[in-house]
Amino acid sequence: MRTFFIIWLGQFISANGSRMTNFAIKIWAWEQTGQVTTLTLMAFVSLLPGILIAPVAGLVVDRYSRKQLMMLGDTVAIGATLILLLLYLDNSLRIWHIYVVSLVEVTFYQFQHLAYSASISMLVPKQHYTRASSMEFLSFYGALVVAPALAGSLYYIIGFPGIVLIDIITFSLAILTVIWVHIPQPIMTQLPKLQKATIISELHFGFRYVKGHPSLFALLTAVALFNLPMDLSDALYSPLILARTDNDAVVLGTLASAAGIGGVIGASFMSIWGGHKRRINGVLSGMIGVGISKFIFGLSRTIFIWIPAQVCSSFNFPVIGGSDQAIWLSKVEPELQGRVFAANQMARKMTLAVAFLVAGPLADYVFEPAMMPSGSLAPIFGGLFGTGRGAGIALLYALCAICMLLVGFAGYAFPLLRNVECSMPDHDSSSV
Repeated sequence: MRTFFIIWLGQFISANGSRMTNFAIKIWAWEQTGQVTTLTLMAFVSLLPGILIAPVAGLVVDRYSRKQLMMLGDTVAIGATLILLLLYLDNSLRIWHIYVVSLVEVTFYQFQHLAYSASISMLVPKQHYTRASSMEFLSFYGALVVAPALAGSLYYIIGFPGIVLIDIITFSLAILTVIWVHIPQPIMTQLPKLQKATIISELHFGFRYVKGHPSLFALLTAVALFNLPMDLSDALYSPLILARTDNDAVVLGTLASAAGIGGVIGASFMSIWGGHKRRINGVLSGMIGVGISKFIFGLSRTIFIWIPAQVCSSFNFPVIGGSDQAIWLSKVEPELQGRVFAANQMARKMTLAVAFLVAGPLADYVFEPAMMPSGSLAPIFGGLFGTGRGAGIALLYALCAICMLLVGFAGYAFPLLRNVECSMPDHDSSSV
């Protein structure tokens, strides 16, 4: 676990810098346009490489040095962030620049993240898979505790350039931690039918593998169906708060920190506890918990309800993600994980892309007009969500929460999903 912890620490430091920059970009873009569509398009663009590049990235991760791929991803991120800084200093930064730079940065991030994820099973004993997966969420949510609140305050002190410089420094530290350690490569003992496979065949291998294991396919489908409304609500999150608080960046940062606290508590809890014996219970019960918490969040119009609702919601994500990833790590052979995990990510991100693509238009042109004082939905839902700016976004947010809740409950009704850990043996079961 020592090597994994060193790498994890570098990723945690880098995540703080990246989270600060992302927060600053959202504030800057909202100040420039004041439109939900602008922010959701930014999220949509960041998903495209995950859909288009994932099969190639998975093949590369299974064939080449995972350590070098991790270093490459962080190096490109430094260059991309530096370009944004230079454009801003030249007073030339435009929204479309962010789209282009994001495409480049996220493309190489696919290689970096897949290499990192596929290395876990080589660095961590099987009994600690859930703990290691939960530590990834600890890194993600730990960054949310400090980074948004810090960025929200520093944005008006050191500005966009100062925050970006911090991000560049943290990327450099992440590279140094990867250089410091040894990351083993799996032994390439593939199935005979794959040894003579063409490149095109290998690119499709991840999808064939998942399709050939019905329980994993059911798990992938359930998580994707949950992610669709969840990421739609995430796309609405910042615009909802900004609209309800008259563009108060401090409130947005405070709530992001509350999300981080909930996630840290959940990830710490999972790291210590180790998760459910039947990990699928962690996935489905977590979905239900998120749905309830987000519904309360959408109904509320005060920070005193938003904060505890956000903490409770974020607590459940490490439970879901840690349990889900532990299932994949235990079922898929290490030398195949790059391609299989790539297919997993690609399928999920296709649903996320749909969410980000439709969130802005739905909010700007359907729900927001309908929840204005004279809107068509105001007489029905105005008593719960109010009317005027932000009310339509809140209604759509609450509807997404109901969908998440339903997916969690419905999962228990399907034996193929409910019994995923019993119906498919672990990848190392033959050697035990």
